[in-house]
Amino acid sequence: MTTPGLPLRQLLMSLGEPLVELQAAPQGLDVPVRDVAILDPEDPPTAAPGELVLAIGARGRAALPALRAAGRAGAAAVAIKLDGPGQADALREAATDAGVALLSVRRETRWEHLDSLARAIIAGPDAPDAAEPNAGDLFSLAQTVAVLTNGIVSIEDTSSRVLAYSRSSDSDEVDDLRRLSILGWQGPEPYLSKLREWGIFQHLRSSDAPIAVEPHPELGLRRRLAVGIRAGAQPLGTIWVQEGAQPLAPLAEQALVGAARVAAAQLVRRRRELSADVRLTRTLLTGLLEGSTGPQSLATHLGLDLRRPATVLAYAAHTTDALHRSDVTGLISVHAAARHRTALLAPIESRVYVLLPELPPGLPMTTVRDWASEVVTAAREHLGVPLRAAIGSTVDGLAQVPDSRAQADRILDAMGRGGVDLDVAALIDVQAEVLVSEVVALLQESTGLRDPRLTALTDYDRRHGTRLAESVLAWLDALGEVRVAADALHIHPNTLRYRVRRAEQLTGIDLAQPQQRLLAMLQLRLPADE
Repeated sequence: MTTPGLPLRQLLMSLGEPLVELQAAPQGLDVPVRDVAILDPEDPPTAAPGELVLAIGARGRAALPALRAAGRAGAAAVAIKLDGPGQADALREAATDAGVALLSVRRETRWEHLDSLARAIIAGPDAPDAAEPNAGDLFSLAQTVAVLTNGIVSIEDTSSRVLAYSRSSDSDEVDDLRRLSILGWQGPEPYLSKLREWGIFQHLRSSDAPIAVEPHPELGLRRRLAVGIRAGAQPLGTIWVQEGAQPLAPLAEQALVGAARVAAAQLVRRRRELSADVRLTRTLLTGLLEGSTGPQSLATHLGLDLRRPATVLAYAAHTTDALHRSDVTGLISVHAAARHRTALLAPIESRVYVLLPELPPGLPMTTVRDWASEVVTAAREHLGVPLRAAIGSTVDGLAQVPDSRAQADRILDAMGRGGVDLDVAALIDVQAEVLVSEVVALLQESTGLRDPRLTALTDYDRRHGTRLAESVLAWLDALGEVRVAADALHIHPNTLRYRVRRAEQLTGIDLAQPQQRLLAMLQLRLPADE
Protein backbone atom coordinates (compact mmCIF):
# COMPACT_ATOMS: atom_id res chain seq x y z
CA MET A 1 0.00 0.00 0.00
CA THR A 2 1.33 3.47 -0.95
CA THR A 3 1.88 5.75 2.02
CA PRO A 4 0.49 9.29 1.80
CA GLY A 5 3.90 10.81 2.50
CA LEU A 6 4.97 14.04 4.15
CA PRO A 7 4.50 17.35 2.28
CA LEU A 8 7.77 18.79 1.04
CA ARG A 9 6.95 21.99 2.94
CA GLN A 10 6.90 20.14 6.28
CA LEU A 11 10.11 18.29 5.49
CA LEU A 12 11.86 21.57 4.70
CA MET A 13 10.59 23.21 7.87
CA SER A 14 11.83 20.26 9.93
CA LEU A 15 15.24 20.06 8.27
CA GLY A 16 15.70 23.82 8.26
CA GLU A 17 18.27 26.11 6.68
CA PRO A 18 21.25 24.72 8.59
CA LEU A 19 21.11 21.60 6.39
CA VAL A 20 19.35 22.39 3.13
CA GLU A 21 18.07 25.30 1.05
CA LEU A 22 15.23 25.21 -1.46
CA GLN A 23 16.44 26.12 -4.96
CA ALA A 24 13.36 25.24 -7.03
CA ALA A 25 9.91 23.77 -6.47
CA PRO A 26 8.15 23.66 -9.87
CA GLN A 27 5.34 21.47 -8.51
CA GLY A 28 4.85 23.53 -5.35
CA LEU A 29 5.54 22.59 -1.74
CA ASP A 30 2.68 20.14 -1.20
CA VAL A 31 4.42 17.38 -3.15
CA PRO A 32 4.41 14.28 -0.89
CA VAL A 33 7.78 12.85 0.13
CA ARG A 34 7.42 9.14 0.88
CA ASP A 35 10.98 7.85 1.12
CA VAL A 36 14.67 8.69 0.86
CA ALA A 37 16.97 7.18 -1.77
CA ILE A 38 20.75 7.47 -2.01
CA LEU A 39 22.06 7.75 -5.55
CA ASP A 40 25.69 6.69 -5.77
CA PRO A 41 27.68 8.43 -8.53
CA GLU A 42 28.66 5.05 -10.01
CA ASP A 43 25.05 3.85 -10.25
CA PRO A 44 22.75 4.64 -13.19
CA PRO A 45 20.40 7.52 -12.32
CA THR A 46 17.12 6.06 -11.13
CA ALA A 47 14.33 7.14 -8.79
CA ALA A 48 10.88 6.16 -7.61
CA PRO A 49 7.71 8.22 -7.18
CA GLY A 50 7.72 10.37 -4.06
CA GLU A 51 11.40 9.85 -3.25
CA LEU A 52 13.84 12.39 -1.93
CA VAL A 53 16.94 11.51 -3.96
CA LEU A 54 20.29 12.27 -2.31
CA ALA A 55 22.63 12.67 -5.30
CA ILE A 56 25.93 11.91 -3.57
CA GLY A 57 29.05 13.04 -5.41
CA ALA A 58 27.12 14.64 -8.29
CA ARG A 59 28.00 18.32 -8.50
CA GLY A 60 27.47 20.89 -11.20
CA ARG A 61 26.44 19.49 -14.58
CA ALA A 62 27.11 15.98 -13.28
CA ALA A 63 23.80 16.26 -11.38
CA LEU A 64 21.73 16.82 -14.54
CA PRO A 65 21.10 13.09 -15.25
CA ALA A 66 19.86 12.62 -11.69
CA LEU A 67 17.45 15.56 -12.06
CA ARG A 68 16.08 14.30 -15.36
CA ALA A 69 15.66 10.75 -14.08
CA ALA A 70 13.93 11.97 -10.92
CA GLY A 71 11.57 14.09 -12.99
CA ARG A 72 10.64 11.18 -15.29
CA ALA A 73 10.03 8.91 -12.30
CA GLY A 74 7.87 11.41 -10.39
CA ALA A 75 10.31 11.80 -7.51
CA ALA A 76 9.57 14.54 -4.98
CA ALA A 77 12.97 16.22 -4.82
CA VAL A 78 16.68 15.88 -5.54
CA ALA A 79 19.30 17.05 -3.03
CA ILE A 80 22.80 17.97 -4.23
CA LYS A 81 25.85 19.87 -3.05
CA LEU A 82 26.92 22.95 -4.99
CA ASP A 83 30.57 23.86 -5.59
CA GLY A 84 29.73 27.51 -6.17
CA PRO A 85 26.88 29.96 -6.80
CA GLY A 86 27.39 29.82 -10.57
CA GLN A 87 26.03 26.27 -10.70
CA ALA A 88 22.69 27.13 -9.17
CA ASP A 89 21.09 28.87 -12.15
CA ALA A 90 21.64 26.01 -14.62
CA LEU A 91 20.51 23.39 -12.12
CA ARG A 92 17.40 25.39 -11.15
CA GLU A 93 16.49 25.64 -14.82
CA ALA A 94 17.04 21.89 -15.29
CA ALA A 95 14.96 21.08 -12.21
CA THR A 96 12.15 23.31 -13.43
CA ASP A 97 12.22 21.64 -16.85
CA ALA A 98 12.20 18.21 -15.18
CA GLY A 99 9.35 19.15 -12.84
CA VAL A 100 11.19 18.10 -9.68
CA ALA A 101 12.15 20.12 -6.60
CA LEU A 102 15.83 20.92 -6.14
CA LEU A 103 17.47 21.19 -2.71
CA SER A 104 21.02 22.34 -2.13
CA VAL A 105 22.84 20.73 0.77
CA ARG A 106 25.48 22.62 2.73
CA ARG A 107 28.97 21.37 1.95
CA GLU A 108 29.77 20.50 5.56
CA THR A 109 26.66 18.33 5.94
CA ARG A 110 27.28 14.60 6.18
CA TRP A 111 25.08 12.67 3.77
CA GLU A 112 24.44 9.88 6.30
CA HIS A 113 23.22 12.42 8.84
CA LEU A 114 20.83 14.00 6.33
CA ASP A 115 19.63 10.54 5.28
CA SER A 116 18.81 9.39 8.82
CA LEU A 117 17.24 12.71 9.80
CA ALA A 118 15.05 12.89 6.69
CA ARG A 119 13.90 9.29 7.16
CA ALA A 120 12.97 9.98 10.80
CA ILE A 121 10.99 13.08 9.82
CA ILE A 122 9.15 11.26 7.03
CA ALA A 123 8.38 8.32 9.33
CA GLY A 124 6.67 10.74 11.71
CA PRO A 125 5.93 10.53 15.43
CA ASP A 126 4.13 7.18 15.17
CA ALA A 127 7.28 5.41 14.07
CA PRO A 128 8.81 3.01 16.65
CA ASP A 129 11.92 5.17 17.08
CA ALA A 130 10.12 8.47 17.38
CA ALA A 131 10.82 10.17 20.69
CA GLU A 132 8.13 12.81 20.56
CA PRO A 133 4.48 12.21 21.45
CA ASN A 134 1.74 11.76 18.90
CA ALA A 135 1.10 14.84 16.81
CA GLY A 136 -2.53 15.04 17.91
CA ASP A 137 -3.41 18.64 18.66
CA LEU A 138 -3.94 20.22 22.05
CA PHE A 139 -7.69 19.83 21.76
CA SER A 140 -7.27 16.05 21.72
CA LEU A 141 -5.01 16.29 24.76
CA ALA A 142 -7.56 18.45 26.57
CA GLN A 143 -10.30 15.90 25.87
CA THR A 144 -8.09 13.06 27.10
CA VAL A 145 -7.33 14.92 30.34
CA ALA A 146 -11.05 15.57 30.81
CA VAL A 147 -11.74 11.85 30.61
CA LEU A 148 -8.93 10.96 33.02
CA THR A 149 -9.81 13.62 35.61
CA ASN A 150 -13.59 13.64 35.28
CA GLY A 151 -13.29 17.42 34.90
CA ILE A 152 -13.58 20.26 32.40
CA VAL A 153 -10.20 21.16 30.90
CA SER A 154 -8.60 24.19 29.29
CA ILE A 155 -5.01 24.64 28.18
CA GLU A 156 -3.62 28.20 28.22
CA ASP A 157 -0.38 29.95 27.37
CA THR A 158 1.64 32.13 29.74
CA SER A 159 -0.57 35.13 28.94
CA SER A 160 -3.73 33.21 29.95
CA ARG A 161 -4.83 32.91 26.32
CA VAL A 162 -6.84 29.75 25.74
CA LEU A 163 -5.07 27.35 23.36
CA ALA A 164 -7.48 24.42 23.62
CA TYR A 165 -10.32 23.09 25.76
CA SER A 166 -12.37 19.95 26.30
CA ARG A 167 -16.00 19.49 25.31
CA SER A 168 -18.65 19.73 28.03
CA SER A 169 -22.03 18.06 27.63
CA ASP A 170 -23.70 20.09 30.37
CA SER A 171 -23.36 23.87 30.29
CA ASP A 172 -24.59 24.08 33.89
CA GLU A 173 -21.34 22.47 35.01
CA VAL A 174 -19.23 25.31 33.56
CA ASP A 175 -18.46 28.19 35.93
CA ASP A 176 -18.07 31.86 35.03
CA LEU A 177 -14.29 31.78 34.69
CA ARG A 178 -14.42 28.87 32.30
CA ARG A 179 -17.30 30.35 30.28
CA LEU A 180 -15.75 33.80 29.94
CA SER A 181 -12.34 32.36 29.11
CA ILE A 182 -13.72 30.23 26.28
CA LEU A 183 -15.90 33.01 24.87
CA GLY A 184 -13.09 35.55 24.94
CA TRP A 185 -10.21 33.08 24.38
CA GLN A 186 -8.57 34.67 27.40
CA GLY A 187 -9.21 34.69 31.14
CA PRO A 188 -11.11 37.82 32.26
CA GLU A 189 -8.92 40.25 34.19
CA PRO A 190 -10.99 40.41 37.45
CA TYR A 191 -10.63 36.64 37.90
CA LEU A 192 -6.97 36.66 36.84
CA SER A 193 -6.32 39.37 39.42
CA LYS A 194 -7.74 37.15 42.15
CA LEU A 195 -5.60 34.21 41.04
CA ARG A 196 -2.52 36.42 41.20
CA GLU A 197 -3.57 37.66 44.64
CA TRP A 198 -3.89 34.09 45.92
CA GLY A 199 -0.39 33.21 44.62
CA ILE A 200 -1.66 30.68 42.07
CA PHE A 201 0.31 32.03 39.12
CA GLN A 202 3.50 32.31 41.15
CA HIS A 203 3.22 28.64 42.07
CA LEU A 204 2.52 27.60 38.46
CA ARG A 205 5.58 29.45 37.20
CA SER A 206 7.96 27.96 39.76
CA SER A 207 6.71 24.41 40.41
CA ASP A 208 5.86 21.27 38.49
CA ALA A 209 3.35 20.19 41.14
CA PRO A 210 -0.41 20.69 40.66
CA ILE A 211 -2.17 23.22 42.87
CA ALA A 212 -5.80 23.31 43.99
CA VAL A 213 -7.95 26.42 43.78
CA GLU A 214 -10.76 26.17 46.28
CA PRO A 215 -14.33 27.09 45.26
CA HIS A 216 -15.53 30.68 45.63
CA PRO A 217 -19.27 30.70 45.00
CA GLU A 218 -19.44 34.46 45.55
CA LEU A 219 -17.15 34.87 42.54
CA GLY A 220 -18.78 32.17 40.45
CA LEU A 221 -15.72 29.91 40.76
CA ARG A 222 -15.92 26.15 41.25
CA ARG A 223 -13.06 24.06 42.56
CA ARG A 224 -10.27 23.43 40.08
CA LEU A 225 -6.79 22.00 39.78
CA ALA A 226 -4.01 23.59 37.80
CA VAL A 227 -0.52 22.58 36.74
CA GLY A 228 2.20 24.54 34.99
CA ILE A 229 3.49 23.49 31.58
CA ARG A 230 7.23 23.93 31.61
CA ALA A 231 10.30 23.12 29.51
CA GLY A 232 13.02 23.00 32.13
CA ALA A 233 12.80 26.32 33.94
CA GLN A 234 10.90 28.01 31.12
CA PRO A 235 7.11 28.37 31.65
CA LEU A 236 5.07 27.53 28.55
CA GLY A 237 1.53 27.64 29.87
CA THR A 238 -1.00 26.05 32.21
CA ILE A 239 -3.56 23.22 32.26
CA TRP A 240 -6.73 23.94 34.24
CA VAL A 241 -9.26 21.31 35.31
CA GLN A 242 -12.54 22.61 36.66
CA GLU A 243 -14.71 20.35 38.78
CA GLY A 244 -18.17 19.80 37.32
CA ALA A 245 -21.24 18.13 38.81
CA GLN A 246 -19.12 15.15 39.88
CA PRO A 247 -15.95 15.28 42.04
CA LEU A 248 -12.60 15.10 40.27
CA ALA A 249 -11.10 11.63 39.90
CA PRO A 250 -8.82 10.43 42.73
CA LEU A 251 -5.81 10.33 40.38
CA ALA A 252 -6.55 13.70 38.77
CA GLU A 253 -3.33 15.27 40.00
CA GLN A 254 -1.25 12.42 38.62
CA ALA A 255 -3.01 12.73 35.27
CA LEU A 256 -2.28 16.45 35.26
CA VAL A 257 1.44 15.92 35.79
CA GLY A 258 1.59 13.57 32.81
CA ALA A 259 -0.56 15.85 30.68
CA ALA A 260 1.73 18.82 31.43
CA ARG A 261 4.73 16.87 30.15
CA VAL A 262 2.93 15.87 26.95
CA ALA A 263 1.72 19.45 26.45
CA ALA A 264 5.26 20.78 26.96
CA ALA A 265 6.56 18.55 24.16
CA GLN A 266 3.75 19.67 21.86
CA LEU A 267 4.23 23.38 22.62
CA VAL A 268 7.99 23.17 22.14
CA ARG A 269 7.45 21.39 18.83
CA ARG A 270 4.85 23.98 17.82
CA ARG A 271 7.32 26.78 18.52
CA ARG A 272 9.97 25.03 16.47
CA GLU A 273 7.54 24.52 13.59
CA LEU A 274 6.49 28.17 13.71
CA SER A 275 10.13 29.23 13.72
CA ALA A 276 10.87 26.87 10.84
CA ASP A 277 7.84 28.18 8.95
CA VAL A 278 9.12 31.74 9.39
CA ARG A 279 12.54 30.69 8.09
CA LEU A 280 11.04 28.94 5.09
CA THR A 281 8.81 31.92 4.29
CA ARG A 282 11.78 34.27 4.48
CA THR A 283 13.87 31.97 2.28
CA LEU A 284 11.16 31.85 -0.37
CA LEU A 285 10.58 35.61 -0.15
CA THR A 286 14.30 36.37 -0.43
CA GLY A 287 14.54 34.08 -3.43
CA LEU A 288 11.61 35.83 -5.10
CA LEU A 289 13.04 39.31 -4.44
CA GLU A 290 16.41 38.27 -5.82
CA GLY A 291 14.88 36.52 -8.81
CA SER A 292 16.40 33.14 -7.93
CA THR A 293 13.10 31.49 -6.96
CA GLY A 294 9.88 31.71 -8.92
CA PRO A 295 6.67 33.07 -7.41
CA GLN A 296 4.79 29.77 -7.32
CA SER A 297 6.60 28.37 -4.28
CA LEU A 298 5.84 31.42 -2.11
CA ALA A 299 2.28 31.65 -3.39
CA THR A 300 1.63 27.97 -2.67
CA HIS A 301 3.25 28.14 0.77
CA LEU A 302 1.17 31.14 1.89
CA GLY A 303 -1.92 30.75 -0.28
CA LEU A 304 -1.31 34.00 -2.17
CA ASP A 305 -2.94 34.99 -5.45
CA LEU A 306 -0.25 35.13 -8.12
CA ARG A 307 -2.17 37.64 -10.25
CA ARG A 308 -3.04 40.33 -7.70
CA PRO A 309 -1.07 43.63 -7.73
CA ALA A 310 2.02 43.85 -5.53
CA THR A 311 4.56 46.45 -4.48
CA VAL A 312 7.97 46.32 -2.81
CA LEU A 313 9.07 48.89 -0.24
CA ALA A 314 12.78 49.15 0.54
CA TYR A 315 14.25 50.75 3.65
CA ALA A 316 17.83 51.73 4.41
CA ALA A 317 19.02 53.04 7.76
CA HIS A 318 21.92 55.43 8.37
CA THR A 319 23.40 53.01 10.90
CA THR A 320 25.72 50.02 11.02
CA ASP A 321 24.90 49.15 14.62
CA ALA A 322 23.52 45.60 14.81
CA LEU A 323 21.17 46.44 17.70
CA HIS A 324 19.72 49.39 15.80
CA ARG A 325 19.27 47.24 12.70
CA SER A 326 17.31 44.72 14.75
CA ASP A 327 15.16 47.44 16.29
CA VAL A 328 14.49 49.00 12.89
CA THR A 329 13.55 45.63 11.39
CA GLY A 330 11.11 44.98 14.23
CA LEU A 331 9.57 48.43 13.87
CA ILE A 332 9.13 48.00 10.11
CA SER A 333 7.58 44.58 10.64
CA VAL A 334 4.98 45.85 13.11
CA HIS A 335 3.98 48.84 10.99
CA ALA A 336 3.77 46.80 7.80
CA ALA A 337 1.58 44.14 9.42
CA ALA A 338 -0.70 46.81 10.90
CA ARG A 339 -1.28 48.39 7.47
CA HIS A 340 -1.44 45.28 5.27
CA ARG A 341 -2.50 41.89 6.58
CA THR A 342 -0.32 39.82 4.23
CA ALA A 343 2.77 42.05 4.29
CA LEU A 344 6.03 40.06 4.19
CA LEU A 345 9.44 41.24 5.38
CA ALA A 346 12.96 40.19 4.42
CA PRO A 347 16.22 41.83 5.52
CA ILE A 348 18.80 41.46 2.73
CA GLU A 349 22.30 42.74 3.50
CA SER A 350 21.93 46.33 4.77
CA ARG A 351 18.36 46.87 3.56
CA VAL A 352 14.94 45.73 4.69
CA TYR A 353 12.35 44.87 2.04
CA VAL A 354 8.61 44.68 2.55
CA LEU A 355 6.51 42.89 -0.04
CA LEU A 356 2.89 44.04 -0.15
CA PRO A 357 1.12 41.28 -2.08
CA GLU A 358 -2.55 41.11 -3.02
CA LEU A 359 -3.04 44.87 -3.05
CA PRO A 360 -6.54 46.16 -3.82
CA PRO A 361 -6.82 47.21 -7.47
CA GLY A 362 -6.39 50.95 -7.88
CA LEU A 363 -4.80 51.52 -4.46
CA PRO A 364 -3.54 55.14 -4.57
CA MET A 365 0.20 55.69 -4.50
CA THR A 366 -0.39 58.27 -1.77
CA THR A 367 -1.66 55.51 0.51
CA VAL A 368 1.50 53.43 0.13
CA ARG A 369 3.58 56.59 0.51
CA ASP A 370 1.80 57.37 3.78
CA TRP A 371 2.53 53.86 5.05
CA ALA A 372 6.23 54.25 4.27
CA SER A 373 6.30 57.73 5.83
CA GLU A 374 4.81 56.37 9.06
CA VAL A 375 7.73 53.97 9.40
CA VAL A 376 10.34 56.66 8.70
CA THR A 377 8.73 59.00 11.24
CA ALA A 378 8.45 56.26 13.88
CA ALA A 379 12.09 55.23 13.42
CA ARG A 380 13.22 58.83 13.91
CA GLU A 381 10.96 59.54 16.90
CA HIS A 382 11.20 56.24 18.78
CA LEU A 383 14.64 54.92 17.82
CA GLY A 384 16.49 58.08 16.83
CA VAL A 385 17.46 56.37 13.56
CA PRO A 386 17.26 58.29 10.25
CA LEU A 387 15.63 56.04 7.69
CA ARG A 388 15.20 56.28 3.92
CA ALA A 389 12.32 54.55 2.14
CA ALA A 390 11.86 53.78 -1.55
CA ILE A 391 8.59 52.69 -3.15
CA GLY A 392 8.96 50.21 -6.00
CA SER A 393 6.56 50.08 -8.91
CA THR A 394 3.18 48.42 -8.45
CA VAL A 395 3.34 45.30 -10.61
CA ASP A 396 0.58 43.06 -11.95
CA GLY A 397 1.50 39.96 -9.97
CA LEU A 398 4.14 38.11 -7.97
CA ALA A 399 6.12 37.17 -11.07
CA GLN A 400 7.10 40.84 -11.54
CA VAL A 401 8.13 41.40 -7.90
CA PRO A 402 11.88 41.38 -8.78
CA ASP A 403 11.21 44.36 -11.08
CA SER A 404 9.55 46.28 -8.25
CA ARG A 405 12.44 45.48 -5.94
CA ALA A 406 14.98 46.56 -8.58
CA GLN A 407 13.24 49.90 -8.97
CA ALA A 408 13.19 50.45 -5.20
CA ASP A 409 16.91 49.68 -5.10
CA ARG A 410 17.62 52.22 -7.85
CA ILE A 411 15.84 54.89 -5.83
CA LEU A 412 17.68 54.00 -2.61
CA ASP A 413 21.01 54.00 -4.46
CA ALA A 414 20.33 57.51 -5.73
CA MET A 415 19.26 58.67 -2.26
CA GLY A 416 22.43 57.20 -0.80
CA ARG A 417 24.65 59.05 -3.29
CA GLY A 418 23.08 62.38 -2.37
CA GLY A 419 21.12 64.84 -4.45
CA VAL A 420 17.71 63.55 -3.31
CA ASP A 421 16.30 65.68 -0.52
CA LEU A 422 13.52 63.25 0.43
CA ASP A 423 13.09 60.58 3.11
CA VAL A 424 10.44 58.70 1.12
CA ALA A 425 10.38 58.56 -2.66
CA ALA A 426 8.89 56.77 -5.63
CA LEU A 427 10.49 56.84 -9.06
CA ILE A 428 8.09 59.54 -10.26
CA ASP A 429 9.48 61.85 -7.56
CA VAL A 430 13.14 61.40 -8.43
CA GLN A 431 13.30 60.16 -12.03
CA ALA A 432 15.98 62.67 -13.10
CA GLU A 433 17.99 62.25 -9.90
CA VAL A 434 17.99 58.46 -10.27
CA LEU A 435 19.13 58.56 -13.89
CA VAL A 436 21.88 61.12 -13.21
CA SER A 437 22.98 59.11 -10.18
CA GLU A 438 23.24 55.95 -12.29
CA VAL A 439 25.26 57.73 -14.99
CA VAL A 440 27.63 59.06 -12.31
CA ALA A 441 27.90 55.54 -10.88
CA LEU A 442 28.82 54.29 -14.36
CA LEU A 443 31.55 56.92 -14.61
CA GLN A 444 32.77 55.91 -11.16
CA GLU A 445 33.11 52.29 -12.22
CA SER A 446 34.50 52.91 -15.73
CA THR A 447 37.51 55.22 -15.74
CA GLY A 448 37.74 54.88 -19.52
CA LEU A 449 34.54 56.91 -19.91
CA ARG A 450 35.97 59.93 -18.09
CA ASP A 451 37.55 63.04 -19.59
CA PRO A 452 41.21 63.01 -18.42
CA ARG A 453 41.22 66.84 -18.35
CA LEU A 454 38.48 66.85 -15.71
CA THR A 455 40.32 64.14 -13.79
CA ALA A 456 43.41 66.36 -13.88
CA LEU A 457 41.35 69.26 -12.50
CA THR A 458 40.24 67.29 -9.45
CA ASP A 459 43.82 66.03 -8.97
CA TYR A 460 45.06 69.62 -9.01
CA ASP A 461 42.54 70.57 -6.31
CA ARG A 462 43.65 67.65 -4.17
CA ARG A 463 47.35 68.53 -4.47
CA HIS A 464 47.00 72.30 -3.96
CA GLY A 465 44.00 72.52 -1.65
CA THR A 466 42.03 74.59 -4.18
CA ARG A 467 38.31 74.40 -5.03
CA LEU A 468 38.32 74.84 -8.79
CA ALA A 469 36.28 71.73 -9.65
CA GLU A 470 33.66 72.57 -7.03
CA SER A 471 33.39 76.11 -8.39
CA VAL A 472 33.00 74.93 -12.00
CA LEU A 473 30.24 72.52 -11.00
CA ALA A 474 28.38 75.19 -9.01
CA TRP A 475 28.61 77.56 -12.01
CA LEU A 476 27.29 74.87 -14.37
CA ASP A 477 24.46 73.93 -11.99
CA ALA A 478 23.45 77.59 -11.87
CA LEU A 479 23.35 77.67 -15.71
CA GLY A 480 26.15 80.22 -15.80
CA GLU A 481 24.49 82.61 -13.35
CA VAL A 482 27.63 83.82 -11.57
CA ARG A 483 25.93 85.56 -8.67
CA VAL A 484 23.68 82.54 -7.91
CA ALA A 485 26.64 80.15 -7.94
CA ALA A 486 28.80 82.51 -5.89
CA ASP A 487 26.10 82.85 -3.26
CA ALA A 488 25.84 79.05 -3.05
CA LEU A 489 29.60 78.83 -2.42
CA HIS A 490 29.66 81.90 -0.14
CA ILE A 491 32.32 83.63 -2.23
CA HIS A 492 32.53 86.88 -4.23
CA PRO A 493 31.32 86.70 -7.86
CA ASN A 494 34.74 87.86 -9.08
CA THR A 495 36.36 84.99 -7.17
CA LEU A 496 34.06 82.55 -8.96
CA ARG A 497 34.84 84.10 -12.37
CA TYR A 498 38.56 83.75 -11.66
CA ARG A 499 38.23 80.09 -10.62
CA VAL A 500 36.28 79.12 -13.75
CA ARG A 501 38.84 80.85 -16.01
CA ARG A 502 41.70 79.27 -14.08
CA ALA A 503 40.15 75.81 -14.49
CA GLU A 504 39.88 76.32 -18.25
CA GLN A 505 43.49 77.55 -18.48
CA LEU A 506 44.92 74.67 -16.46
CA THR A 507 43.13 71.88 -18.29
CA GLY A 508 42.26 73.20 -21.72
CA ILE A 509 38.56 72.41 -21.26
CA ASP A 510 36.19 74.58 -23.24
CA LEU A 511 33.05 75.19 -21.19
CA ALA A 512 31.50 77.03 -24.13
CA GLN A 513 30.97 73.61 -25.74
CA PRO A 514 27.60 72.01 -24.75
CA GLN A 515 28.98 68.46 -24.74
CA GLN A 516 31.90 69.49 -22.53
CA ARG A 517 29.56 71.24 -20.12
CA LEU A 518 27.31 68.15 -19.96
CA LEU A 519 30.20 65.78 -19.25
CA ALA A 520 31.65 68.18 -16.68
CA MET A 521 28.32 68.37 -14.84
CA LEU A 522 28.33 64.58 -14.58
CA GLN A 523 32.00 63.77 -13.98
CA LEU A 524 32.54 66.52 -11.41
CA ARG A 525 29.82 64.87 -9.31
CA LEU A 526 32.10 61.91 -8.62
CA PRO A 527 33.20 61.57 -4.98
CA ALA A 528 36.25 63.65 -4.12
CA ASP A 529 38.51 60.60 -3.74
CA GLU A 530 37.76 59.63 -7.32
